[in-house]
Amino acid sequence: LSPGAKMGCFTFIKVMMILFNLAIFLGGGTLLGVGIWVTVDEKSFLDIFGTLSSSVLQVVNVSYFLIVIGSILLVIGFLGCYGAQKESKCLLMMFFSVVLIIFIAEVAAAVVALVYTGLAETLLTSVVTPLLKEKYGEDDSLTHIWNVTMKEVHCCGLNNYTDFTDSVWYEKHNVYPEPCCNGTQPCNNTLAAQTLVHPYLCGCFLQGCFDKILEEIRTNGGVVGGVAAGIAALEIAAMAVSMYLYCHLDQK
Repeated sequence: LSPGAKMGCFTFIKVMMILFNLAIFLGGGTLLGVGIWVTVDEKSFLDIFGTLSSSVLQVVNVSYFLIVIGSILLVIGFLGCYGAQKESKCLLMMFFSVVLIIFIAEVAAAVVALVYTGLAETLLTSVVTPLLKEKYGEDDSLTHIWNVTMKEVHCCGLNNYTDFTDSVWYEKHNVYPEPCCNGTQPCNNTLAAQTLVHPYLCGCFLQGCFDKILEEIRTNGGVVGGVAAGIAALEIAAMAVSMYLYCHLDQK
């Protein structure tokens, strides 16, 4: 390519880098703003967005999730956009490094999720089950999140209803949480056990939430895989473009 063509290619890629990362920056700022809004004034947020926000969004503790994701996108967008605009090798290398770290973390998480599902369940059981026994019914926030999760996902406990056996909740009320019996009251040991041993008697089969969520992920594996592949492709493209700009700054 002639010097003019190379310069034109460099300029085009630079502009695309700026616009792409400006969109990321603005998106991150929006998510961060919404996350702070939910944290500060949750009632107004729920009033505006209604039933969806009061059920699904509260399950994942959306405010903290949005703040973390928004902050990460803000940093990435700033480094990419400002680095390309100022033609700063330092900022471009920082952008490349941050995206690379995120990409490696995502790959590592995917490998762990696929290969060590049993280990993940064991670790979660050792942490979450004692938490359910001690805090369910005592901690309002934890209790609300688990109630919404169990009702929305149609599951009971992390593994099954026995996660609540000998818990503070069971000792105080002598019954299991209502979702563990598909809403039937009183949710005693006999009725809760039927959901596992004789599900046809109650017309339901309540798995633990861990197994249920895994089942949902496997059922929608194509969608999950497609989204993951799309994100990975964008990250690889962003790293390639930033490295192209970095390497060609000295040749301008």
